[in-house]
Amino acid sequence: MKDGRGFLKVRVTEKGERWAGSGHPWIYASDVVEEPAEAGNGDLVDVVGPRDKYLGTGFLSRESKLRVRLVSRNANDAFDAAFWERRVRYAWGYRKTVMGPDTGACRVIFGEADGFPGLTVDRFGPLLAAQTMSVGMERLKNLLFPLLVKVLREDGQRIDGIFERNDLPGRALEGLPLYKGWFDLPGETRPESAVTEISENGVLYAVDVENGQKTGFFLDQKYNRAAVGRLARGLRMLDCFTHTGSFALNAARGGAARVTAVDVSEAAVDMAKRNAARNGLADKIDFLRADVFELLPTLKRDYDLIILDPPAFTKSRATAGSAYRGYKEINYRAMALLPRGGYLCTASCSHFMPMARFEDMLRAAARDAGRELREVEVRKQSPDHPILWNVPETEYLKFYIFQVV
Repeated sequence: MKDGRGFLKVRVTEKGERWAGSGHPWIYASDVVEEPAEAGNGDLVDVVGPRDKYLGTGFLSRESKLRVRLVSRNANDAFDAAFWERRVRYAWGYRKTVMGPDTGACRVIFGEADGFPGLTVDRFGPLLAAQTMSVGMERLKNLLFPLLVKVLREDGQRIDGIFERNDLPGRALEGLPLYKGWFDLPGETRPESAVTEISENGVLYAVDVENGQKTGFFLDQKYNRAAVGRLARGLRMLDCFTHTGSFALNAARGGAARVTAVDVSEAAVDMAKRNAARNGLADKIDFLRADVFELLPTLKRDYDLIILDPPAFTKSRATAGSAYRGYKEINYRAMALLPRGGYLCTASCSHFMPMARFEDMLRAAARDAGRELREVEVRKQSPDHPILWNVPETEYLKFYIFQVV
């Protein structure tokens, strides 16, 4: 490591050194044995082991259990505008490669998976929606966001503005305030509206980046929705937890014989109805406001295909047990409801319900329902949400298609 780098040092235990050596970018406060008092919250610091071995450089977070989030393990890196511009270009180039021309609505930056710890940026046509969940990225955004717009525009992409959705409670863990609003790009006026329209798999959606869930729309199921659209032709489908109606719309567009879409939220059902009307599919989908847990036991075998795409039942290890029981209940009910030869598409978007445990739940549900599962496909999040194998937290979405026999 070069001397005179100008970065203060955070020293970790031997356990912390082994952890950093595994490739994970998070340094936990419990592994820190020496932290410079003069380092500012959000400063870049060098992380070293007990014998001064350089482990990487990252953003210090004084108030978080994730005390340092590494951004580089190269002691020769200079963290100037050119460094961050290269990171942005790399992230955008990756999307263009893996998504082809399908980048009009995609995740442009996926936190640690793209080397921007704690930062999410989604693109919805001409609008970018950003969530900043680390103090280091919060301090960097005045440099980073204009660079992001510059790179996209140089590639011929229309970008009108960036809306910040920094209203997630998790920001409090970093000592950051909660708010939402337009980011002021230098020399530019703010867009007139936070509502735009996107096309995904040929389906049109209105996206409200100010008031929609998360950043306005869930992009990670894009190609899973397309898979359902191909499967649904001629089938009678029940779409549970429909939210914006996305699976229902893909199925109806794909030629499903009949679609029923269910959600407990009246606002979600109203939004799904508007999306169906916008796509000329209102006469092909029946919408129902109901609690899926209460509804499934009352239904008859009127469906050939059932979609289970619930919100995350657990956001921590502490509640993983109750989440397992919730997933098992709805999957058992769906399997029992389907005729033999019917199809089940079932998902979990929780990192704390890993694939092995989710599959264990599915086996248990099938046994209780007296059914066998014939695997059609196993899918994950779309590739604009890349999974780093050394960062398990980047893998969260599981999507299974089965024939129930």
